[in-house]
Amino acid sequence: MNTVLQTKGLCKTYIVNKRQNNVLKNIDLTINEGEMVAIMGPSGSGKSTLLYCVSGMDRVTAGEVIFNGKNTAKLPEKELARLRLDEMGFIFQQMYMMKNLSVLDNIILPAVKSKKNSESRKQTAERGRALMHRLGIDDVGGNDINEVSGGQLQRACIARSMINSPKMIFADEPTGALNRSSSDEVMNELISLNNDGTTIMCVTHDPKVAAKCSRVLYIMDGGICGEKEMGHFGGSEQELRSRERDLNNWLMEQGW
Repeated sequence: MNTVLQTKGLCKTYIVNKRQNNVLKNIDLTINEGEMVAIMGPSGSGKSTLLYCVSGMDRVTAGEVIFNGKNTAKLPEKELARLRLDEMGFIFQQMYMMKNLSVLDNIILPAVKSKKNSESRKQTAERGRALMHRLGIDDVGGNDINEVSGGQLQRACIARSMINSPKMIFADEPTGALNRSSSDEVMNELISLNNDGTTIMCVTHDPKVAAKCSRVLYIMDGGICGEKEMGHFGGSEQELRSRERDLNNWLMEQGW
C-alpha cells in the first residue's frame, strides 16, 4: 500500500507573550492511500494545528512532512501553494466561499487557478456540474451562496475540494456547523469518495463521525497517545451502532 502522507518528528511551537507554547511534540504519523483517518482529542490538544501543518497551511517548527514523496517542510512558499492547489483538497467547518461568485463558480475556482488544468472554461464548468450532480446539488449551481442551505453549501465545498482530483482531502470539523441530518449527508458523501479511493484526514469532535472512519488517532497535549483501527465501514445502521459503542468505550479509556 502506497504512503500518501508521513511525518517524522513533527513539532510546532508558538511564542505567546514571550513564552514558548509547544503545541505539537515529535509527531510520527503515516497515512496510506485510500485510508480515512479521524483525528480526535480534547479542545486545545493540537488537532487542527496538526491538520494545518501536514497540509502545508502552516509551517512546522521542526521535523519532516512527506506528502506524495515531497518534503513540504522544505518547499518554497510558491511551490507549496501550487502543491496545495493541485494535489490537496480542503473542507472546513467555516465554508470560505467567495460571496461575489455563484455556487458553481466557487466550485470550479481552484481548477481555473490551477496551471496544470489545460481545459477550457466550459469543460471545467461541465466537470463542476458533474460533481454537483453526484452530490445532489444540481439545482443550485447558479445560486448565490446565501441562497442555499448549510448542508448544500458543505456539499458544494466537497465538490470544490474534488475539482482538481486531489491525492488527499483534509477536512477540519466538516460537520461541526451542521445539524444531524445534514451532518449524516455530508459524511455519507465523504465515505463515498473514500470508497472510490480518495484518501481523507478528518479532524472531528464527533464520535458519530469518527465511527465511520477506518482509523482514529487520539491527540492529547500535542502528542498522539492512542490509535484505533476501525476497519472499513460497510454502511449499515446496525454496524454503525456497534462501531460507535466500541469507539466510545475506547475514547473513555483515553480520557475523553
